[in-house]
Amino acid sequence: MESPPNKHIFPFSLPVDSDHKATEFRPFSNSLPHMRAFHLAWLSLFSCYFSTFSIPPLLAVLRQDLNLSAADIGRAGTAAFAGSVFSRLAMGTACDLLGPRLASAALSLLTAPVVLSTAFISSAQSFVLLRFLIGFSLANFVANQFWMSSMFSGSIVGLANGVAAGWANVGAGLAQLVMPMIFSLIVSLGVSSSTAWRVAFVVPAIFQAVTALMVLAYGQDLPDGNYWSHKHPRKASNKPRENVLGVLFHGLKNYRGWILGLTYGCCFGVELTVDNIIAQYFYDRFNVDIRMAGAIAASFGLGNLVSRPVGGVVSDEMGRRFGMRGRLWSLWAVQTVAGLLCVLLGRVDSLWGSAVVMCCFSFFVQAASGLTFGVVPFISKRSLGVISGMTGSGGAMGAVVAQLLLFSGSNKFSTQTGISLMGLLMIICTIPVGFIYFPKWGGMFCGPSNEPSSIDQDDYSLLE
Repeated sequence: MESPPNKHIFPFSLPVDSDHKATEFRPFSNSLPHMRAFHLAWLSLFSCYFSTFSIPPLLAVLRQDLNLSAADIGRAGTAAFAGSVFSRLAMGTACDLLGPRLASAALSLLTAPVVLSTAFISSAQSFVLLRFLIGFSLANFVANQFWMSSMFSGSIVGLANGVAAGWANVGAGLAQLVMPMIFSLIVSLGVSSSTAWRVAFVVPAIFQAVTALMVLAYGQDLPDGNYWSHKHPRKASNKPRENVLGVLFHGLKNYRGWILGLTYGCCFGVELTVDNIIAQYFYDRFNVDIRMAGAIAASFGLGNLVSRPVGGVVSDEMGRRFGMRGRLWSLWAVQTVAGLLCVLLGRVDSLWGSAVVMCCFSFFVQAASGLTFGVVPFISKRSLGVISGMTGSGGAMGAVVAQLLLFSGSNKFSTQTGISLMGLLMIICTIPVGFIYFPKWGGMFCGPSNEPSSIDQDDYSLLE
């Protein structure tokens, strides 16, 4: 006998919609399957950020042992982000076809040995190559956001995406704080500094591998099961399975994804760049020691604990009050303010003045990232993973461009001037948000289309 339409076959601890997606978000719960997926997603990505940004706070020691020039450090910084540009796009397609659980765990397990191999590098060339390969792990971000969009309803998807990515991004800040402590602890045991920094990288490598195994053992792709489970073989929203080219094509042809990729490059891409340079910036410009520089730099990344989730909350609230227009206007406003603060950061000459401006800047730039992914799930129902990958790749590409143009080590201007120029780029590249338009919901300046029949529901409807 067929069950009534509103009766759920599976018991859920949280209220759910017709697709069994949670309509409430309880971050301190571990209820199955929604909140467990949330905790596994953010913790796995957290470990990847920790690994990727475990190197910058120890650069003051590494550059002496490896004889690194400013140009070598600049190339390595660029390589770290270049590695995640195409891997993020590939991860989006992998999530569409295999599910976020397998895609996330596989990437973390493949890159964890690369993190461990940091202990064995001996030249500038191997240092640059290693940072390039470790950067692949940042593609786990796409799986993180895809997973949240598959588990949580449209009314709270901005909050879920914001908290999952925000808590994960704290890994970058914690690495800035913890890695110098681990290094100092090992030195205090009588180990030479050139050996101590090598041993320190065992910690992020093991951490990343353990979280990947946890995702495999305890994770679940969808509220009703895994993507290719024999028991629950359906995919999200009962979509027909498509081949790789079909999924990829429908995502790449959507201009909204390209604009969000550009926008994300100027918020998250800038955030990655600052994570990469800020410890060395305070160390060199204000003559603080390695632990103080790490602590100040850590405050930038640790802000993600609150700021990115706030962006998601603002996006959802503005969406409830003003529809898509509210989401887009709030994204533009917050990111423009972040650009102005970035310009100011490069102009402040005092240590504590710079630290205060940096903290204010971190709040707005990270909130802008949360606001961006408050819009992403609405772009394409058919190719959600590809759109997430395009946007995520835009973030990595933004970091690559900023690193090459402004912080490559071969520029004639100072780091502080580069920071101010980066702020100007943020302001300019946020303007195209005004061109995003949805026939069903409108845009910043226009209302919805008067021809609803022209709307392709597969392309423009949120996965609800």
